[in-house]
Amino acid sequence: MQTLTALLFDNFETLDLFGPIQMFGSLPEHYRIQYGSLLGGVVSNKHGAALQTTAIADLNHSTDILLIVGGMGTWQVVKATDFSQALVSLSTQADWVLSVCTGSALLAKAGILDGKRATSNKLSWQWATAQSEQVQWIKQARWVVDDKYYTSSGVSAGMDMALGFIADRHGIATAYQVANYTEYQWQQDAEHDSFYNS
Repeated sequence: MQTLTALLFDNFETLDLFGPIQMFGSLPEHYRIQYGSLLGGVVSNKHGAALQTTAIADLNHSTDILLIVGGMGTWQVVKATDFSQALVSLSTQADWVLSVCTGSALLAKAGILDGKRATSNKLSWQWATAQSEQVQWIKQARWVVDDKYYTSSGVSAGMDMALGFIADRHGIATAYQVANYTEYQWQQDAEHDSFYNS
C-alpha cells in the first residue's frame, strides 16, 4: 500500500485533482489518499469544491507519491517561500512526484525539476516555462516521465498521466481496467498532445 499525498492550495483546478484521484482511487488495494496543505483546514476553489486538508507537518502517513495540481492558485503560491520549502521537502521524501497542469511550474520554481524533462499546460505555457530555464520543457507532450517525476499538460491530461503511471507500476491491463471502470477514453500516447497547436 502506497500513500498518495495531494498537496493543495486555494483556487486549485478541480479536474487537476479529482481526475487523477478518481484513477488512483479505483485501486484502493494499492493506493491510500490523503489531502494536505501548508497549514491545514479547508481549501476551496472557484468551482465551489472545498476539501478538509491536513497540515503538512501533521499528515497521518509518509508520502510515497506526491501529487501537485495546478490552477489559478499557482500564480500566488509560486511566490511563497514557505510553500516552495514544503514542496522540496515532500518531493525529496516521495518515491514519485506527479504534477498536473501548472503544478509543474511550482516544481520548476522550487528547483525540483532542474536538469529534468517536463511539460505543462499549453495555454499557460509561457508563464509556466518562465519559472525556470533549468528545465528541458517539452511542449508537444501529453505527459513526460523523467526519473521519478511525471509532469502532465493541462487539466484533463492528469488523468492520462495517472493511467500511464498505473500502467508503469501495475501493467497496461490494470490501466485499461481502470479506464473502462471510469468509462474514460485514455490518451495512451504520452508524446502526443492534440492541444499542442490549438
